[in-house]
Amino acid sequence: MSDYGHDLVFGSFVTPSNDDPDRTVGVAVLSEQVGLDLVTFQDHPYQPAFLDTWTLLSFVAARTNRVHLAANVTNLPLRPPAVLARSVASLDLLSGGRVGLGLGAGAFWDAIEAMGGRRLTPGQGVRALEEAIEVIRQLWDTETRGGVRVDGEFHRVVGAKRGPAPAHAVPIWLGAYKPRMLQLTGRRADGWLPSLGYLQPGDLAKGNAIIDDAAQQAGRAPQDVRRLLNISGQFSAVGRGQLNGPAEQWARELTELALGEGVSTFILANDDPDDLRRFAGEVAPAVRELVAAERERAAAPERTPTPDRAAEPELAAEPELAAEPAPVAAPPVRASRASVTGGAFAVVPTPDDGVRRSDQQVWDESVRPTGPTPDPDRTYTPHEQATGAHLVQIHDGLRAELAQIHDLIEQVAAGEIDAGTARSHINTMTMRQNRWTLGVYCESYCRIVTTHHTIEDQSLFPRLRARDPRLGPVVDRLEQEHHVIHDVLEGVDRALVAYVGSPDGLTELRAAVDLLTDALLSHLSYEERELVEPLARLGIA
Repeated sequence: MSDYGHDLVFGSFVTPSNDDPDRTVGVAVLSEQVGLDLVTFQDHPYQPAFLDTWTLLSFVAARTNRVHLAANVTNLPLRPPAVLARSVASLDLLSGGRVGLGLGAGAFWDAIEAMGGRRLTPGQGVRALEEAIEVIRQLWDTETRGGVRVDGEFHRVVGAKRGPAPAHAVPIWLGAYKPRMLQLTGRRADGWLPSLGYLQPGDLAKGNAIIDDAAQQAGRAPQDVRRLLNISGQFSAVGRGQLNGPAEQWARELTELALGEGVSTFILANDDPDDLRRFAGEVAPAVRELVAAERERAAAPERTPTPDRAAEPELAAEPELAAEPAPVAAPPVRASRASVTGGAFAVVPTPDDGVRRSDQQVWDESVRPTGPTPDPDRTYTPHEQATGAHLVQIHDGLRAELAQIHDLIEQVAAGEIDAGTARSHINTMTMRQNRWTLGVYCESYCRIVTTHHTIEDQSLFPRLRARDPRLGPVVDRLEQEHHVIHDVLEGVDRALVAYVGSPDGLTELRAAVDLLTDALLSHLSYEERELVEPLARLGIA
C-alpha cells in the first residue's frame, strides 16, 4: 500500500485534432467549466492531423482562467530544451502560473527522423532527457549568477543567459515505463506520468518502488514525486470491467489506485463532453470524499465517548438556528455559518424554512428521531469543526444546483432562452434543443445526489454508529430517507422521458422537481441538524 498524501487532481487528455479546431478548444474550455483541474494534449509534431501542441496550449490558456495546462508529454527530440524552457516559462507567466511540463524521451523514431530529429537508442534517450532537464532547470534558475552551461552528449549550452523565471515552480513530469526512466524520475523529476493502458498488473507497484529507491539515493523523499496516471474507460449502467461501469464503480476503483498505488492525479483520455461532465461532477467528488475519509481514519486514533457522556439520556438536539431562513439556492461557501474557529461549536445547521412546493408528502417529518444533546461545556478545535462545515458546503452545492434546475425550467417554459443561452447556464456544449439540455442537466444532478448518498451509506454512517450507538436511530432514519429520495429521483427521470417526448410533459416535470425539492431540502436540513456536532465530537471526516 502506497499513499503519498498528495492532494487529488483530476484532468482531461484531449485529442489535438485539427479537423475541427473549435471543437478541440471547446472540449478544453469545457474541462475548466465542469470543474476539472488540468487539461493536457499529446505532442506529436510529426502528425499532420494534429494541431501543434504548444500553439494549442497557448490558445487554450488565453481562453481559460483557472485550469492548469500541460503537454502529455512533450516530444523532446523535436523540442530543443533551451527553447522549450523559455516557451514554458513564457506561457506560465502569461497564464498566471498554470503550466506543467510533461517530458518524454521520444518514440516513433521514423517519424521523428523524418522531421529532422536525431534517432536515439533507448539508453541514449534517457541520457538526453536527463541533460535536457538540467538545461531547463538552469534556464529557469535566475537566482544563480552566470550563464547556463551544460556540456552534454546530446544537449550543449555554453553561456546562455538565464530566464525568464516561470511564475511558479513548474513541475516536470516524466512519461516513464522502463527501469532507467523510472530511476531518472526518482532522481530528477517532480512526477511520474504513465498511461494505465500500457501497464500490466503490478507495474504501478514496481514503478513506485524503483522511483522511491532512486529518490532516496538522491537525497530526496518519495513524496517529492507526484504519481499521475492517464486513464480511459467507459461509463455504463452495469460494470463490465475496469473503469467500465457506473460512476460509483469508477469512484471505488480510482480510490483504490489513490490509496493503494499512490496515484494522486487522474487524467481522463476522452473527448466526449458528457463523459467529462460525469467524470468531473460525479467521479472526482466521490473519490475526494472517499480518500479524505480513509486518510482521516488512518491518521486519527479511534475515539470512544467518555463514561459520563455515554451515560447521558437521549434528548432532542436542537442547535441554535440562523436568524433568517435559508433560500432554496444557498451560496456554495458560507463563512458566517460554517466558521471553524476554535472554542464553542460554531457550525450552524441550515434551518428548514417549512416552505413546501408540492401537496404530496413522502414521509412523516414529525417522527424523525433525534440524537444526544451536545455538551454545552465542550470546546472544539478548528480541525474538528471542519468536517461539519464541509458537510454543509456539500449540501449547499446540492441546494444551489436544485435552484438552477428550477430557474432553467421556468426560462424554458417562458421561451426566454435559446440553446446557446441554456448551454452557458449549465456548461453544455453538445445539446441543441432546450428540452434535451434541461433533460441532461436534471439527469446529471440526480446521479450526483445518488453518488453522495452512496458515500454516506457505505462510509460515513457505519462509522457514526460504531463511534456512538446513540446515533443509531438517526442514522437508520437518514438511510431510509435516502431510499425515499431515490424513488423521488426515479419520478423525476420518468417525468424527463415525458418532457422530452411531448411539450405537455413540462407540467409533470415541474411537479416532480417540486416534490424532489421538498424532500431533499427537508432531508439535508435534518441531516445537518443531527450530524454536524457529532462529526466534530467523534472526530469523523
